[in-house]
Amino acid sequence: MATMIEPVRGMPRAVLSAVDWAAVERDLHAQGFAVARGVFDAATCAEVRDWYAQDLFRSRVVMARHGFGQGEYQYFSYPLPTLIDEMRHELYAHLAPIAAIWAERLGADVSYARDLDGFLAHCHAQGQKRPTPLLLKYGPGDYNRLHQDLYGGVQFPIQAAVLLSAPGHDFDGGAFVLTETAPRRQTRAEAVPLGPGDMVLFAVNQRPVASAKGFSRVAMRHGVSTVRTGERYTLGVILHDAA
Repeated sequence: MATMIEPVRGMPRAVLSAVDWAAVERDLHAQGFAVARGVFDAATCAEVRDWYAQDLFRSRVVMARHGFGQGEYQYFSYPLPTLIDEMRHELYAHLAPIAAIWAERLGADVSYARDLDGFLAHCHAQGQKRPTPLLLKYGPGDYNRLHQDLYGGVQFPIQAAVLLSAPGHDFDGGAFVLTETAPRRQTRAEAVPLGPGDMVLFAVNQRPVASAKGFSRVAMRHGVSTVRTGERYTLGVILHDAA
């Protein structure tokens, strides 16, 4: 069983409640991603990075073995550290109304439970019982190919990542990259500048974009460009569980 570890700072509920969620919603609708600055302070970033060497995880993935890129990551096991569990619940509460709007605009026959526990119960009923929050670790020459974190037939359409290392100090390179592919258009790429403790929220798979006939489906993928020097750590917070 994983060892429960409390973070240096308080739980993220107060921090996440201070986020400008109206701006987050506006940006998610407009561009498929949004950034909340300074969600973690330096002490919390350091403590979560230190978790990588502890017994908190169900599995470790070396990316090169699977063609995912270079670097590695570990999936947390249940029970999650309190910091991540509460963060996951709080994110769901703010993002579920946005997810419902996206589903309606895409004509998707899907609804979302009023809270994370209800949503996870639905995941588990469909055989998706493994937790998906993860810590990612990159060194010199490492990168993450463009991908989508789907994990099964039940998906929550928005996920989050928190950068735990300082660009220009802990590492160089290693930009967070998003792409979107719209019907009959070439793929567009976006490098999202992040500082330590910043959280980026972004589409897991498809998002609706206004078109002449209502809304079109735009597919999004994410990845990390090559780290040139140093080490880069990221906390990924995915709200659906894995099969």
